[in-house]
Amino acid sequence: MKRRVVVTGLGCVTPLALEIPSLWSGILEGKSGIHPLSILDTTLHKVRFGGDVANFDPGPCCDAKEVKRLDRFSLFAIWAAYHAVRDCGIDFSKENPNRCGAIIGSGIGGLNEIEEQILKLHTKGPDRVSPFTIPKMMLNAAGGNLAIQYGLKGPNFAVATACASSNNAMGDALKAIQYGEADVMISGGTEAAITHMGVAGFSNMKALSTRNDEPEKASRPFDLDRDGFVLSEGAGILVFEELEHAKARGARIYAEILGYGGSCDAGHITAPDEQGRGASQAMRNALIDAKLNPSDIDYINAHGTSTPLGDKAETVAVKAVFGESARTVSISSTKGHLGHALGASGGIEMILSILSCYHDIVPPTINLDTPDPTCDLDYTPHTPRNRKIRYAMNNSFGFGGHNATMICGKLDK
Repeated sequence: MKRRVVVTGLGCVTPLALEIPSLWSGILEGKSGIHPLSILDTTLHKVRFGGDVANFDPGPCCDAKEVKRLDRFSLFAIWAAYHAVRDCGIDFSKENPNRCGAIIGSGIGGLNEIEEQILKLHTKGPDRVSPFTIPKMMLNAAGGNLAIQYGLKGPNFAVATACASSNNAMGDALKAIQYGEADVMISGGTEAAITHMGVAGFSNMKALSTRNDEPEKASRPFDLDRDGFVLSEGAGILVFEELEHAKARGARIYAEILGYGGSCDAGHITAPDEQGRGASQAMRNALIDAKLNPSDIDYINAHGTSTPLGDKAETVAVKAVFGESARTVSISSTKGHLGHALGASGGIEMILSILSCYHDIVPPTINLDTPDPTCDLDYTPHTPRNRKIRYAMNNSFGFGGHNATMICGKLDK
């Protein structure tokens, strides 16, 4: 029999806010974290805006020596985990370390370090390449450093499935607790790909919006005038806990994690299946795992990246899975506020899905001024909506055809 899993801690790094209360209020107020990029010189770039976390200072979580040994994507994870652990009130020194772990997703990992050291290699020679290069750039650095920081000796690995990374990581963390391998798991995702290579790479493949003159309006999921996603960065980290373990220590419970489903389009390396078949299968698998019907879902936090193909394909997929219920379920994409943080997006959006369920509020899809006729579902334009939300779904779909869906719900005591 599968054990029940709940969420007891939340932590974030986003271009809109670095703490959960500010993030949530900003989302409900329709604020945008998108702006002209400040962490790199964009003079030579076609796209000069995004969701960078300007003036990020990891000082409260790491000493100066430690900061030098970590890439930006790991620092984001450590910051978000620090706040999630404080939020849940757990003292890992009093826990069995073999029953606690961390599974963190990232689509790209230490791109900052890779670029910096390649430049040194070519301009100053191989002897000037930092000895910290490999441990800083490797995808498992975030989870490995979290394990060191909190003494976590249970399941620990990295998941890299592009923009589905967080949901796949959380799915694995869910299973680790459900099937008795762990009692507490730190999970979610982190990403810091706003670098010269990151911006140029996505821009040259025509994936990004080019609205340099109005960055705050550039990410417009499901809008007729959308022209690509807005590159962002950040982290969304959650503490998953076995229900009885959480109750025994008197933890506050935000929500129960009820289901997880994954799939692959097995079609194109970047473009989604236009019929949404892989996305549909991930949603169906999550519903089966949660033992729920489509009509049970009250809210969907859509992947909704503001790309012409992606938003349409997700609409088709929701209709295929939900049937008549597709017209009554509330849907929104919070990427209008935050841009697309790639492998971190699912973790951030899982937090927002949980808060929607916890507060019975559907967050808005901002910048949805002219709805695309092919995206004709209830995408909650502009303003939040009060609605009783018992079950919420979080979709994440990534390059490579990876699809992953998570379902959370109010704790049924």
